[in-house]
Amino acid sequence: MKPYLFHFFHLVSVKTVMDFLRNLFSSTLGLGSAEKVLDELTLEGVARYIKSGKCKNIICMVGAGISTSAGIPDFRSPGTGLYANLQKYNLPYPEAIFQIDYFKQHPEPFFALAKELYPGQFKPTICHYFIKMLKEKGLLRRCYSQNIDTLERVAGLEGDDLIEAHGTFYTSHCVSFCCRKEYNLDWMKEKIFSDDIPKCDKCQSLVKPDIVFFGENLPVRFFTAMKMDFPRCDLLIVMGTSLQVQPFAGLVVIMGDRMSFQADPLLGMLGFGGGMDFDSDKAYRDVAHISTCDDGCLALADLLGWKYPLIEKHAPRYLYCTFHLLFSFMGICWLPFSVLTVSNFFESPNLTLCRDAAVTPGSVSLPQLEVIMLLYTVNWILT
Repeated sequence: MKPYLFHFFHLVSVKTVMDFLRNLFSSTLGLGSAEKVLDELTLEGVARYIKSGKCKNIICMVGAGISTSAGIPDFRSPGTGLYANLQKYNLPYPEAIFQIDYFKQHPEPFFALAKELYPGQFKPTICHYFIKMLKEKGLLRRCYSQNIDTLERVAGLEGDDLIEAHGTFYTSHCVSFCCRKEYNLDWMKEKIFSDDIPKCDKCQSLVKPDIVFFGENLPVRFFTAMKMDFPRCDLLIVMGTSLQVQPFAGLVVIMGDRMSFQADPLLGMLGFGGGMDFDSDKAYRDVAHISTCDDGCLALADLLGWKYPLIEKHAPRYLYCTFHLLFSFMGICWLPFSVLTVSNFFESPNLTLCRDAAVTPGSVSLPQLEVIMLLYTVNWILT
């Protein structure tokens, strides 16, 4: 860098430099015109926009962070992420477990890991059910997911609602280019849980779940759908992804108003072109809510009037029934809601007399009470 240019950057503030660079690159990197739609760059502003009726097509972009509260590790968190806990597989480097060339030579580590993380062992989170609720309200254009855990499907989204950018466990194929025989989820599950390396019945080549490894192309549907979806999108909600992996991360460039739920700010985006810009004087469309994904979804749902239906979706209805029966029998109502619906437990979780108890001490036998207590314990652990 020439001395006079260095001296210029040394004298001006970092903020001024950032604004200069944003303006410099905006015309080439897709920033577009600063048309302001949100009346306020806050969660409340997003909620008002959704409630206004002008926001009819919402796209969600989600990553591993929306599933961590379900017990599934993300990839890159120091100490707890998946890549930080693969020492037992003796890999040359952590990412090798998802490298297609390494997999073809050494499939054992991947299938051992797949057994630990196989779909069906985990439950959807508040965040997954929030996306499902957007669909039920007629607001979801599409959910673009980097995840391979299938929890979006378990929560109730259908194939047409989803773009599984990094593939899925739902189907598998022979890796041989000349064969490519397809296998279903049950076939692959049987092989993995019997500790067999899945081999093709037809040609004896390896069979791999249809998740995208490093060195493989993304599904064709990812590219065709984005051309249809993003020009029509009114609001983009980004959750649980640091937007470090391309081409998925590049989708934010072609969007208008954007909302991010993250435990940490999206560092490195800088607001260049289509990058997120949360705090400069030029900010007009990006909103950051720093929290866990579940807490962010609950906060937005609360502002939209959806909080308790969302909680009810996440926690099984029979769990509420169990609590009600148990505490009604004891003569108290620790959870002030009826057997069938949630009212406002989270607003006033106080011990009160159960005046309208649906169950009286005489109507429940001791064995029935033991069953109720067992169900209560099991469901408390599972949820």
